[in-house]
Amino acid sequence: MLRLYHLLLGSILLVSIPVGAKFVLPQFSPPAKVVKTPTIAKLPNSNQGNIWQKILGSAAAPTNWQVAPCEGNAPLLCVSSKGKRLGTVEINIYPLANNEDFRKKLLAAGIPTASLVDYQSSKYQTQLLPVLKTWVADHYAAFAKDRQGKYGKQIIFSAYPPQPVPIGKLQGIRYGFAGLKQQSGVQEQHIGHVAFDGTKLYVITTAFDTGTQTGKFDKLEDLAIFQPYLYAIAADLHLPQ
Repeated sequence: MLRLYHLLLGSILLVSIPVGAKFVLPQFSPPAKVVKTPTIAKLPNSNQGNIWQKILGSAAAPTNWQVAPCEGNAPLLCVSSKGKRLGTVEINIYPLANNEDFRKKLLAAGIPTASLVDYQSSKYQTQLLPVLKTWVADHYAAFAKDRQGKYGKQIIFSAYPPQPVPIGKLQGIRYGFAGLKQQSGVQEQHIGHVAFDGTKLYVITTAFDTGTQTGKFDKLEDLAIFQPYLYAIAADLHLPQ
């Protein structure tokens, strides 16, 4: 019965996407400006194991599902049922020292980047929200441009309005988008969370997308069922470290 409830909930979330939407970005994004997401260095994982082993709090999951850090060093959280892997959630960590684009966003918003600043204070966490929303807008723009070139008019790109949410003890943003087929059905769906602790940008993602290599679910139904549990997991992470 619980599984049926969450399947219906996931279905409602999916069909609520505006089918008539075109390549529309949130209002805070410049309407005619497409920004390419820069390539930035991630923190190495090879010598520290799977980071999920350190940050995972409550491993919320549907009945008869299991959530645990995947084996190995890859920063993946495994979601399985009866021994079968259903999907994974990926976390990437970007040091501010290697992320000039985000540093510029902070400075443009009047937020200092000195190491002595207490970014965990409620004051700075509130100031960070517009910066994180700008990061999401750039992310949406890059995906919209890529999908236009890849699919043309066959797939409609539809972005979800970003929402402020707690990510551990940090104030972050939940975001996502879908690629909708012109006839009917979902080509892809992506769910993400982003937060910043003063030295590192945390980006947590999963998707239903055949073109994605890691951080993905093979079935849209499973992603829809897991979606509310992912929200609970993100809120209870041991962040900042």
